[in-house]
Amino acid sequence: MSEKIRVLVVDDSATMRAIILKYLTALGFTEIDVAEDGNAALLRLQDRQYGLLISDWEMQPMGGEELLKKLRQNPRFAKLPVIMATTTANRGASWLVGANAFLSKPFTEGDLQKAIKAACGI
Repeated sequence: MSEKIRVLVVDDSATMRAIILKYLTALGFTEIDVAEDGNAALLRLQDRQYGLLISDWEMQPMGGEELLKKLRQNPRFAKLPVIMATTTANRGASWLVGANAFLSKPFTEGDLQKAIKAACGI
């Protein structure tokens, strides 16, 4: 994996954020930031450049679908690789709004690695 990619993890569950951070660290990523929902993610995106965003689908007040739509409408973020972590029921919807890859919860480190390769082309 390319540990030079800065990753933003967006999930309202502290447990899921910790799991994803653990997996990313094990895969060699060292530049990882977190946000608790879509609003917090948009604030982080104003301050830093990211090479990958991993987002939960179901969050409040701004969920992954709305975040992804906003990203795809903004020329600055339109090509940002996005992985949606979601239930199987939301899989089709995440593709429709422009996700590059998806993860069905629960997922393993290997599943995350495959999704990163698919989303980033590495």
